[in-house]
Amino acid sequence: MPTTYDAGAPAAPDVPEVPAAAAGLAASAGPLTVPSRRRVLRGLTATAGAAGFAALGAGPALAGGDRGRPGRPLRVLVATNEPWGTYHVKPLLAEAARRGVRITQLVPDTAGVQPGDPVPVATPQAAPRADLLVVTGAGDWPLECVARFPRLPVAAGSLAYLGPQQAPGARLLRPRLRAVTSSSPAEARAFGGYLGVRRRIRAVGSPQTDTLPEHRPEPGLVLVLTSVTHPDGTGGAAPGTELLLAAAGKLQAAGKRILVGLHPREDPKLWDAYEISDVPSLQAAARAEAAVGIPGTVFPLVAAAGVPLVGVTGAGLTVPDYLLAVCSSTIDDPAEAVPAVTSARLPAPDVLADAVGPIGGSAARLLDVWQRTAHPGHPHDER
Repeated sequence: MPTTYDAGAPAAPDVPEVPAAAAGLAASAGPLTVPSRRRVLRGLTATAGAAGFAALGAGPALAGGDRGRPGRPLRVLVATNEPWGTYHVKPLLAEAARRGVRITQLVPDTAGVQPGDPVPVATPQAAPRADLLVVTGAGDWPLECVARFPRLPVAAGSLAYLGPQQAPGARLLRPRLRAVTSSSPAEARAFGGYLGVRRRIRAVGSPQTDTLPEHRPEPGLVLVLTSVTHPDGTGGAAPGTELLLAAAGKLQAAGKRILVGLHPREDPKLWDAYEISDVPSLQAAARAEAAVGIPGTVFPLVAAAGVPLVGVTGAGLTVPDYLLAVCSSTIDDPAEAVPAVTSARLPAPDVLADAVGPIGGSAARLLDVWQRTAHPGHPHDER
């Protein structure tokens, strides 16, 4: 069962207290081992999950009158702030296929979709009938999709980090919302601020941690986590690439091996001097002794895999505090990279649990929320 977090209230009853044993472990020196880290995280997030589901309000009838039956597989449309960014939906596909849930990502056109992308896509004009519309933010594209489907119930889900400042379009989205989810209590606080809501946000965990890799570090290997250097039609960019490139150079000169975990929209040519991982950054983290990069959505997940982090915070970078909290330290000078990486340690277990949320079964929890939102008041098989 997911955690419920009241985004508008102080972090009191809705945020689980850290058990005394975990607090004692947080005070101990040195990094956690993989077995102890997993036990602590699962214990903390199990406590967080005890709050259960709150009742959801009934949604409006579907466009075209084809109201989905509770017994049939769920049909979901998804609209993201990065219209062609299907990488946010991809981690849900395996659990969706197991349940027979049909997920279709809405895109302005199919020209921006990579050949062979496993995520089904459609334009609003060609979209299949659905039971629910899920938006990942209040950007222009999600708002346009909400307007295009006025009779669908709407859920908001934080599949990528967003800052705590209220989005200009949030006021247009709030009247349609039937449920809000995030990966963790910390992300819920930021997402609640972004949406301007004072309601319960269900912390269901990140589907990426459903296959959290075992940490088997290779001596001297450092994972470099990029952001996006150049904005494009799909989304914006973050500052700091030059600083991160210089930091990687300092680390390599000091004898470290560099493995680059590219953001899906980053230009690989900027990093062709180094080995570029051919698997997603979270999976690549299993090989690394430490990671350094521009703080982003993957940071808490990499820490959950047992890899200490150093954040590169160039001028103009704005990210939620919880992404910085999981860093052992932050640097704004390449000369600081080697000592920062050498001394990097994991965050305290309570800080990590707050930023990561429940581990294991997260895709299932998220689909359960979507099912209840599409069919409120109807029992269903929470497989």
